[in-house]
Amino acid sequence: MSISSKDRGLRSLMIQRAMHAPIPRAALMAAALAFSATRGEAASAAAGASAVRADTKAQSQGQRPSLSCVAPSSQTRAASSGDPVEADTPGDGTRLFAASRPFSLVFTTRAPQSDTLNWQIRDTWNVVRASGSFNVAAGAISSTLSCTSTVTGYFAVSASLQAARGQLESRGTRPAGIATFGVLPDTAAALPAVRFPYQDLHRFGGQGTAYLAPGQHCCDGDGYRPVYTALGLTWANDNRNWYMEEPDKSGTFDPATKQLAPYLQRGDIMRLIQLDGIPKWASPTSTQTHSYAPTSLAQMKEYMAKVGTESNRVRSTYFPTQRDNYYQVTWEPDADGGLPWRDSDANFIAMYKAVWEGIHRTDAHAVVMGLTYSSVQGNVKWMRRLGPLGIGRYMDGMTVHGYYDIGTTPSHPPERATDPRNEGTVPGALAASMRALRHEMRQYLKPGAPLFVTETGISYDIGQSYGKSYPNADVLYAQAAVVARTHLILLGEGADMTYVFYLADMPDAAPGYGLFFELEHPKGAYGPTRISPKPAALAVAAMTRIVDGTNTLGPLKGLPNGIYAYAFRRLGGGKVVTALWTHDNDKWSSKSGFNAGQSAEYRLRVDARGTSGEVTALDMMGNASIVPYRDGVANLTLSPAPIYVVSNNADVFKDAVTTPEGYVVRDKAEPTPQAASGPARHATGAIAR
Repeated sequence: MSISSKDRGLRSLMIQRAMHAPIPRAALMAAALAFSATRGEAASAAAGASAVRADTKAQSQGQRPSLSCVAPSSQTRAASSGDPVEADTPGDGTRLFAASRPFSLVFTTRAPQSDTLNWQIRDTWNVVRASGSFNVAAGAISSTLSCTSTVTGYFAVSASLQAARGQLESRGTRPAGIATFGVLPDTAAALPAVRFPYQDLHRFGGQGTAYLAPGQHCCDGDGYRPVYTALGLTWANDNRNWYMEEPDKSGTFDPATKQLAPYLQRGDIMRLIQLDGIPKWASPTSTQTHSYAPTSLAQMKEYMAKVGTESNRVRSTYFPTQRDNYYQVTWEPDADGGLPWRDSDANFIAMYKAVWEGIHRTDAHAVVMGLTYSSVQGNVKWMRRLGPLGIGRYMDGMTVHGYYDIGTTPSHPPERATDPRNEGTVPGALAASMRALRHEMRQYLKPGAPLFVTETGISYDIGQSYGKSYPNADVLYAQAAVVARTHLILLGEGADMTYVFYLADMPDAAPGYGLFFELEHPKGAYGPTRISPKPAALAVAAMTRIVDGTNTLGPLKGLPNGIYAYAFRRLGGGKVVTALWTHDNDKWSSKSGFNAGQSAEYRLRVDARGTSGEVTALDMMGNASIVPYRDGVANLTLSPAPIYVVSNNADVFKDAVTTPEGYVVRDKAEPTPQAASGPARHATGAIAR
């Protein structure tokens, strides 16, 4: 339920794949009901204030976190052409800043006469965090304020001239009235850094690039830094597709001379190696295709063996602490999608066999993965069909895309439907679908086979479009909450790693998937050079800092209706992180307001009976507060925005969670041994995790 790969750092790929028709979700959305997103700012602000109180009811001792900006430190002449009022936060291009460190907020005014500029800064919940005013002279003037913030998260600046009025104009996909920036969380006090015995235990990746350094443009340079490292994303796609590497004839790919892209040579962003698609000369249709097996499986196997040779060299050279290489064989082969499989089931399995045997012939650390249908339910359906035919013999792990509904949107959150029969077929039943998927994995894959969710995104609501008045603060808050909740469910139900989709707003499929606004094109663009964050970006930055470096314990048992909670444990037997939130779909819609008046009380056991103490709670943006507990229980007030409770006593969670079926704690596993060849490996269980 997504579009095909939109931006893999290569212009040629962007052109070839971005033009594919949207996959099943897009067709369904066209027939679905459009939702209105119009509501008053006053209602949004009131609801936001309520959400803030619910999320941070127990405040940290000492001074409350704050954001402050001092009067302009300088006023200089600016370019004469431009809008009456502009605002920006210059820096490295991400518009993301470290907590407690100074940053600049620059206002440019073009007043017809001397005037006063009034400004405000609001947070994710649309609550005013700072405000002020200062005098400006007539003409084009730039005024620089020096700001610092100990509160972290997303912030929206608004400004107008007192006499001349006006507001900040829209920029690209960012609506009128705001300029945005973020303050990154620092969670080290509650969660000191963990040691990763293997680099591939990191749990978050992303799709999309942004070329932010001066002089860079799509798609030259490094599209991943500084934005991926700021967000805490450590996985990205890298292409070794046959149709890309040998487009005209066999034998042109040389594993000894193939060079890893410079932006991956730093070794801090790992590769998910893409293998989907075959070249025209190997195609039964004489065109490059994803829909059919090649005319010669032997040639395919030979090519894959060369890829394995190169990947093994790359891993040992640039990723010495990465245990395995991970390969994704197909990409959304949905029958009604952009890359549909039209061939037989037997040929699908035969193609996987050729890939598996070729890769494993030369890469002892290979993890060959599929099926990568667009929805979790789709992968359940096809494993039920192909598993009995033997495809699991040629899969060392599972890759899926994590879409779960007819439009994964703020109005279609992952909790909105349930599936009591655990069949994973009801739209919206993300948790049930994941449980059904893990059951199929246990039936047909080796014990401990990894599960990677290699794309999941939350767009704006069905029927909406970019515009000067859309999205508003309510929509942006809802998107952030649903992004975090969706990926927490995926990880909490047993995914080892999950990809966030998409970095910045893009021009096709449903609007709004981006974690960032794209500031130059009204409909978005691939590989942008100017971006600014949405609340979702800061929700991801907090989630990666809090949940990366953990193993999954699982969903808590016996939860009241409308309460959701997943427990994770830090690597090496460390602290427990419990993510919790509440959701009531009757009070969560674009018509009534996404954050209006929702809260729920919940008693979380964090320690043994008879004990008292304190735990740390982190809100959706990573702000910490202290929560006391008595008799081992902490009283929490939950909202639709997840909070994370950090506790020390893991023993109390042993019987309080349901371990996802077949899930194996991977940091205690042995390295992958040399693989045997052919189907016999299915019985030997060569991957021990």
